[in-house]
Amino acid sequence: MEKPDPNEKFVGIQVSPISFIDEGLDEMLDTLQHRVGINVLMIGTVSWLGLKVGRSINHALDGWPDHGVHEPLSMKGGAYWNPDMKYYGNTTIRDFRSTDPEMEGIDILDLVIPAAHERGMKVMPELMEPLFKYAGHGSVNNVDIPNLPQALEIDLFGRYGPEPCTNNPNYRTWWHSMVEDQCRSYDIDGLMWCNERRSPLDLMIQGSAPACFCEHCRRLALNRGIDVDRAHRAFFEVWDYFERARAGEDFADGSLVEFLRALLRNPEILEWERFWLERNKDLDRELYGIVKWCNSDIEYGLNVWNRNHFNPIRKAQWPWLEQTRYSDWVKPITYQHQSGGIYTTEMNYLHANILRDVTPQEMTPIMYRFLGMNEAPWDELIQTGLDPDTYVFDQCSDTVRGVQDRVPVYMGLGVDAPRTRADQAQSTPDITYRSVLATYRAGGRGVIFSPNYASMKLDNLDAAASALEELGLK
Repeated sequence: MEKPDPNEKFVGIQVSPISFIDEGLDEMLDTLQHRVGINVLMIGTVSWLGLKVGRSINHALDGWPDHGVHEPLSMKGGAYWNPDMKYYGNTTIRDFRSTDPEMEGIDILDLVIPAAHERGMKVMPELMEPLFKYAGHGSVNNVDIPNLPQALEIDLFGRYGPEPCTNNPNYRTWWHSMVEDQCRSYDIDGLMWCNERRSPLDLMIQGSAPACFCEHCRRLALNRGIDVDRAHRAFFEVWDYFERARAGEDFADGSLVEFLRALLRNPEILEWERFWLERNKDLDRELYGIVKWCNSDIEYGLNVWNRNHFNPIRKAQWPWLEQTRYSDWVKPITYQHQSGGIYTTEMNYLHANILRDVTPQEMTPIMYRFLGMNEAPWDELIQTGLDPDTYVFDQCSDTVRGVQDRVPVYMGLGVDAPRTRADQAQSTPDITYRSVLATYRAGGRGVIFSPNYASMKLDNLDAAASALEELGLK
């Protein structure tokens, strides 16, 4: 393997604002820069999710790391910089500054950027949609933002949903405003954007009513020539299939054929799915354009959901080459030890309906072929996790091929990503070490340790440092 060019080094880490306060700015920067070899800080600047802006959300199962404050944070969430209201004139969502007492009077970007730049380290806000009530991410129970409930999605049955609609002008413009604000008000080096929304078909597969059918979605669909009422009626029939499948109904021709039959009888479902998908991608593209308009030197990177390589439908919907048109680099999420559990969860949704007539054990080797994976058998996945020398290497190789050298690939490597059960594979120094080496062996040009420094154990980061030293990057 040819060693990477140290002049092109990109070794990032995702960090909560609270960690800088808990550990002290200079002490923490010393640890990250000199002990680990980090040169890019990716700071969660706005969120209502503990995984992005809090302390370790999984201390009850994994224990506290060997740094930081060892007690839960009474996090309220919000913006951890001081939003400049001159950028928010076109949205009613304005009062969202964090009121966490630990961060009172502190603007995290004002605090970190000068010290980081003095050391030659880059600073990039890390932003993710959705922001609220995201299972498994340490969500705040109550989000106290005036006017936000008026932007919620409306599902198939006319009920308000748990997330704002990305087509609602107030919500979408709020994102535009937050990005412009951070690009214009601070000397940031880049911005990392993560889009983890579930499509209408995705929601039905997982047992949730599809959304959104609010007035804004309806109007946009009509403008694209879609018969909205007909599409709405079609969803009821396909939703009926999913309910019957999950209830265990014995279909004469099997569950997969019955699903295809419902879909082919109601092609408006796919038309609406495509409409939703393009509008979802439009948000990614719009933010890219805003960043580049504000300052063309600011990098715009895409943090890409691991479900995109665990789900054949999503893999078809999100080709890598397309994403190079609105990004400066891409970061595929590969949380190795945790990913056996994520993969089995994803497949269990499919086996509850569309793939109900075949067992996961039977389907796993076939699905691996479809997805380009080569991992442990189904019954061992949760306890074993996914192997860095196959999973990280293969996903990095696939992405490098997919982007066709148009943008760099920076692998998102899981370090102590939160687990959901005690028998799930744990993060280890060996996993971290091999993951770094597998990235560069596969043609990746950087790594980003994820999802949050606040939960990472230093011996795992030390193993990453050892790999970086072997590569001449530390």
